[in-house]
Amino acid sequence: MILLQAQNITKNFGTKKLFSNVSFEVQDNSRIGLVGRNGVGKSTLLKILSDQESYNSGNISLKKDTNIGYLAQDSGLNSDNQIFDELEGVFDYLKKQEKQMHALELKLADNTVSDYDQLLKQYDQLQNTFRQENGYGYQSEIRSVLKGFGFEEDVWDAKVSTLSGGERSRLAMAKMLLEHHDILLLDEPTNHLDIDTVEWLEGYLKNYRGALVIVSHDQYFLDKVATEIEEINQHSATHYSGNYTFYLQEKKKNQSVAWKHYEEQQAEIKKTEEYIQKNIVRASTTKMAQSRRKKLEKMDVLEKPGSDQGSAHFSFQIDKESGNDVLLISDAAIGYSKDEVMSSPINLDVKKGERVGIIGPNGIGKSTLLKTILNKTPLLAGTYQFGANVQTGYYDQDLKDLDPKKDVLHEIWDRHPLLDEQIIRNILGSFLFSGDDVLKPVAGLSGGEKARLTLTKLSMEHNNFLIMDEPTNHLDIDSKEVLEDALKEFAGTVLFVSHDRYLLNTLADRIVEISPSGSKVYLGDYDYYLEKTTESEDSDSSTQSGESNVSEKKEQYQQSKEQQKAQRKLQREVDDLEKQISELDEKNKAIQVEMTKDENLTSYTKLGDLQKELEENKAKQSELEDAWTEKSMELEDMQ
Repeated sequence: MILLQAQNITKNFGTKKLFSNVSFEVQDNSRIGLVGRNGVGKSTLLKILSDQESYNSGNISLKKDTNIGYLAQDSGLNSDNQIFDELEGVFDYLKKQEKQMHALELKLADNTVSDYDQLLKQYDQLQNTFRQENGYGYQSEIRSVLKGFGFEEDVWDAKVSTLSGGERSRLAMAKMLLEHHDILLLDEPTNHLDIDTVEWLEGYLKNYRGALVIVSHDQYFLDKVATEIEEINQHSATHYSGNYTFYLQEKKKNQSVAWKHYEEQQAEIKKTEEYIQKNIVRASTTKMAQSRRKKLEKMDVLEKPGSDQGSAHFSFQIDKESGNDVLLISDAAIGYSKDEVMSSPINLDVKKGERVGIIGPNGIGKSTLLKTILNKTPLLAGTYQFGANVQTGYYDQDLKDLDPKKDVLHEIWDRHPLLDEQIIRNILGSFLFSGDDVLKPVAGLSGGEKARLTLTKLSMEHNNFLIMDEPTNHLDIDSKEVLEDALKEFAGTVLFVSHDRYLLNTLADRIVEISPSGSKVYLGDYDYYLEKTTESEDSDSSTQSGESNVSEKKEQYQQSKEQQKAQRKLQREVDDLEKQISELDEKNKAIQVEMTKDENLTSYTKLGDLQKELEENKAKQSELEDAWTEKSMELEDMQ
């Protein structure tokens, strides 16, 4: 069923065209990923679909009573409510229904009321609605979502206003998911999320009962969640029926075909123009030349493939090679102070040419580790040492190595004053700063522009050891792919922190997981890390005795499996109790109907039997409800 249909949507900002002729539809089970370069209008399109921004032409039709939820990029909750109360407020309508049910129950307790049958019918309808809307389990759902987003029970009583910006953004998304919109529009939902939370979100969204339209630069996330891709550019939208990897494959095929058609048409145009030039002045052939000229003028000339917008193109060079030993970290402890150690002991031996990816949950100290080895933060214990001829270059995820008082041109030129201005402009052009863009003040740049400017500076330093903190943050997918290629071709060594699983898979030949108990090294990419950390204890009965110690991650996985097994068993018990309660409800309704029949109203014996059966059922129902409450609370505690 089509919930939303957009036809030939065009959006201009003044005289500048953002995009035009964008058409697509959202079905009730759609999982759409919106992709396209930064600045093409993906976020603007989401605002248009959510009726928060106007458009210049086209048409948007929405199925009646369709509810749309929109979560803007980096949006956060502002509230003085406690965390749990803020999310529980989503279900105020269920609390209202519950009060109505209790009020009806009191009325139904009096069999002498004149409109008993009508009240019974009303109660039955309300109870069915309440159950369908998860009225008996919404608090469990709140707990599950809060834990999924990294909010443990010890912070549920904290006020929303005390949270950091990133935490308020996570809470805003948690609240949006609980609202159960028919269509959910998400703009960069994985911002501020660590890998574990992103993986939880992927599972949740796969089972989301509404439609999803997602703008994301996280290719791995799009691969897991999206089942169709809509690519937006200035002139149109192109639909692909598959995930992000399928989109890349099909786009490559389409571009190959487009280039073939373009080159064939260009050859035809050139041949026709040459014919016209040769024959237009000859009396015998001028009519034929004029005919071909008219045909040429009417020809729908194909646009050069890929010419919609420019792509960044850059590389990292080195001036001299380092020794084979690049960095040695031994028994390091990192954190704010000796009383606030984030992680210890950390051990790492980085060799020349390696690409080492660092992962771990938010707040564990990954960025602190990089700042520590760069002498920006004190080392609490242990040692670290760089090898011979190592020259370090640092990419800061906060992009603080930029002077907001300068313009783009002088941010680079002032560091390389001996270079000619045109050379600086050419270099900036390769990072998509062209023309008057180079005169923009740094303070007014977007996150993506600041990221590209920081990479420009880094590429000109020619260091042989790049230390990078979340280098793909703020970059669009095309720029990320260029960066990935540049780092793969880099002749030096790379140590990088990232939540970008696609980058970790593409670039890393080693994964270092940081936890409170220190570091653990995995000799492979991110998929290898996943494989090693999720295999069960009994997956290989022939494991040698020297490998008998199960890693902390495996133990957690096994515990998780046992918990899930127990949780499923408990859920079946809860469901069975609900079924028994429902069956007794139906029996009681039938008994109450029997008691109102004329032939039974005059028979005290029959009425007595029915009343006795009703009371026995209600007593049994009370026992079942007590058991249901106990089991449900136990289930909530497990989630």
